[in-house]
Amino acid sequence: MKIVVIGGTGLIGSKLVTKLTEHGHEAVAAAPGTGVNTLTGEGLAEVLAGANAVVDVSNSPSFERAAVLEFFETSTRNLLAAEAAAGVGHHVAVSIVGTERMPENGYFAAKIAQEKLIEKSSIPFSLVHATQFFEFAHGIADESTVDGKVHVAPVRFQPIAGDDVAQAVGRTAAGAPLNGRVEVAGPEQFRMDEFFRQALAAWGDPREVVTDPHARYFGSELSEYSLVPVDRAASGQIRYLDWLKATAT
Repeated sequence: MKIVVIGGTGLIGSKLVTKLTEHGHEAVAAAPGTGVNTLTGEGLAEVLAGANAVVDVSNSPSFERAAVLEFFETSTRNLLAAEAAAGVGHHVAVSIVGTERMPENGYFAAKIAQEKLIEKSSIPFSLVHATQFFEFAHGIADESTVDGKVHVAPVRFQPIAGDDVAQAVGRTAAGAPLNGRVEVAGPEQFRMDEFFRQALAAWGDPREVVTDPHARYFGSELSEYSLVPVDRAASGQIRYLDWLKATAT
């Protein structure tokens, strides 16, 4: 089947295109660099011709509250309209576990708005909610650094490898629309502060990790279950330290 991957040249998108191709699908990477722009609509009609499914793993170039909301609302409206015109039968979007539990977070609020547009559209859909990617751990640590120390809340944390996310998204895209969501998380659950102590030690990073119940996660204070699935979720296979060793080599 022909599956168009919006954001197909990015972290998850490029992995997804590779996995879909390996499984015999016609996977097409669509991004501004390939002549497809969901904000302007450029190239959408052409790339969606004959597509059975579309997977949206695109991301906003700016995380400023108004900008990220504008990105997801505009790009999703344009994409859904083009899919309807092309007769696409399955729209898949990647979102984040816990979006509905932190609506005060600008990025999470924008993802909620995106999901509402998808749910109200005429296109059969599937939403894949994933936990934080291993690949973003350095960025989370940097964002959490105050005066040279990494301040992290002692809450549950269950990150996942990008390859496992791509595997789950590809399986979803090739299947029947869920008209609902599936959640996917890593195979190990940690206390977030302990995860970053172990991670920084493995990185050889000398920064001290401070356990801080009021530490902010990209502007939001966390509760115990803010970032992890509270119901059953599909589990990835790759453990963090194994992933770290593999990527180091």
